[in-house]
Amino acid sequence: MPTITSQAMTRRPSVRQTTVSIARFQGANGVEEIHLSIRPTVYGDVADQWRWVRHAYQQALDALDLAGDTAVLRRIFCSDLANQSARLGDVDDACATSWICQPPVPPAKVALWAYHLRTPDGTLDKRMDGHTLALRRGELEHRWTTGLTAQGESSCAQTRGIFATYDTELHVRGMRMADHLLRTWIYVQNVDANYQGMVAARREFFAARGLTPDTHFIASTGIEGRIADTAATVAMDAYAIAGVRPEQIRFLAAPEHLCPTHHYGVTFERGVSIAYQDRAHLFISGTASIDRDGQIVHPGNVLRQLDRTLINVDALLQQGGATLADAGIVIAYVRDPSDLNLVQEQLVERIGDIPLQVVLAPVCRPGWLVEVECQAVIPAHHPAPPPLLP
Repeated sequence: MPTITSQAMTRRPSVRQTTVSIARFQGANGVEEIHLSIRPTVYGDVADQWRWVRHAYQQALDALDLAGDTAVLRRIFCSDLANQSARLGDVDDACATSWICQPPVPPAKVALWAYHLRTPDGTLDKRMDGHTLALRRGELEHRWTTGLTAQGESSCAQTRGIFATYDTELHVRGMRMADHLLRTWIYVQNVDANYQGMVAARREFFAARGLTPDTHFIASTGIEGRIADTAATVAMDAYAIAGVRPEQIRFLAAPEHLCPTHHYGVTFERGVSIAYQDRAHLFISGTASIDRDGQIVHPGNVLRQLDRTLINVDALLQQGGATLADAGIVIAYVRDPSDLNLVQEQLVERIGDIPLQVVLAPVCRPGWLVEVECQAVIPAHHPAPPPLLP
């Protein structure tokens, strides 16, 4: 049966400059999914590091016999995006690209996560639609949206504007937030001060559109992060699927380990699984060291918090029939810069060569020292739903 396979590669043009990890999954219908994670391991100017990353990326694509235009999503993590954006330039190809100021583990100033799809016939019907990459195949259209912002005097006002704009974009295309939006990433400047404003606006917006504790919310990560525009207190990336059927979607919960989010006033799902004919995708929201009563577990101890966080993540994955070994990408958000290397070392020991990014990004509650999200794919046989890509 097809499963996720991971490998680590080290690029040595003259010295060891980058580390590359790759995860691959090929389903019964022949469609292959590839995640790549690349991070510099040698100190250098950001322009030099970005050149090393792009060189290693191209070498990895060449080794995989993978064309660059198979990319559908790239996220670039930067240490000082406001100053670095002009020196980094654009990424080629029609692809959803998310530039986020979340400093990676030193000495890296910039790091890359890329997601590619390869079909047996070698074709992908992709087009850019404003902030969105639209990928159509059969009866589904996958829509990756990046860098949504809005004007406003507060995080609350900006969040209202972002959701209103996105809701309108969905409506114009015959989609509804409640039916078609599967995953969001919400980046909040100065999360300690501005998170609650975002939470209040999202909760009000969801309630007005029938997203309540009695229905469902959306899988999400709400975390410290900035884009190049420093006036944007809040920014959002999102993933929606036009044509997805209700029976394909299953929201994940592990109530014996962690409580529903609305118990402490926030409105997101712990995770979501989307079933296709030959596989299932699992998106695990940002998850921290929390118990079933909503309390922080192991305050002040980052390694024990990491242990509990991974227990919670694994419990959510198990609800969807997966484990961490099925992850294609793991992202860890760390509050204290002095903990970055320690968390990375522990995660590498725990998950091996699975693509990983560890970045500096305080979590929504100050007592949480680390948060983890992941995406996983598992083989499955579901005759009724449409395939990921027919």
